[in-house]
Amino acid sequence: MNEVINVISNRMSLRKYKDEKISKEHLDIIIEAAMRAPTAGNMMMYSVIIVEDEEKKKKLSKTCDDQPFIAKAPTVLVFLADMQRWYDYFDYSNVKEYCERNNKKYAGPGEGDFVLAIEDTMIAAQNAVIAAESLGIGSCYIGDIIENYEIHKEMFNLPKWVVPVGMLCMGYYPGNYNRIIQPRFDRKYIVFNEEYNRLKDEDFDDMFKHKKVAKENIYKAENFGQYMYGRKIESDFSKEMTRSIKVMLENWKEK
Repeated sequence: MNEVINVISNRMSLRKYKDEKISKEHLDIIIEAAMRAPTAGNMMMYSVIIVEDEEKKKKLSKTCDDQPFIAKAPTVLVFLADMQRWYDYFDYSNVKEYCERNNKKYAGPGEGDFVLAIEDTMIAAQNAVIAAESLGIGSCYIGDIIENYEIHKEMFNLPKWVVPVGMLCMGYYPGNYNRIIQPRFDRKYIVFNEEYNRLKDEDFDDMFKHKKVAKENIYKAENFGQYMYGRKIESDFSKEMTRSIKVMLENWKEK
């Protein structure tokens, strides 16, 4: 395998970092790699906030589901879906006047723009992950940045059409770490030819045969499906994510 495939195949989520600041040279490389990611219409509908302030990282460790390791990451990158920049540019370009002149209805960004901007943003984030890994810099995705929208909106001075959708904790690998590569599901249950294949009972038996839960667990689950539902879908953080996304969308669509 070539080096790119090796980097992808051996990447792990890193939650413990060397006590060393990421160099400006390496951080610049990571950001430049993120900005070379594929983007819809070359619009780059995202922004990135570099967070290295200790107090802000401590606050994020609380607002993002109480995860102390966030505060200890040398660098945190907050990835934002951003249509504000384009609509500010549309104002600068007198697009409203253009619409009136051509009998067109001027409209703010819709749900499609919301999803497309999120796609742009997370593609850029993954480029940053792979670039960082190639430099010996580990990372961990924090989806919890979509919780507590109002707090993060104020914290980062986010205007109307800018929302946080992903966050990366980053730092150099420590000297003594145990690289654990988590297994993925068998390809036959994830990748299909030509059309979607809905799985059957026997497929699930095989797909999850290595997933076990202790008889005594806090979710009172009898099997792995119940355990994951209790841990993820029914969890307080999942409900808060849903609430925040609803607020984001309501604010986004408001004309």
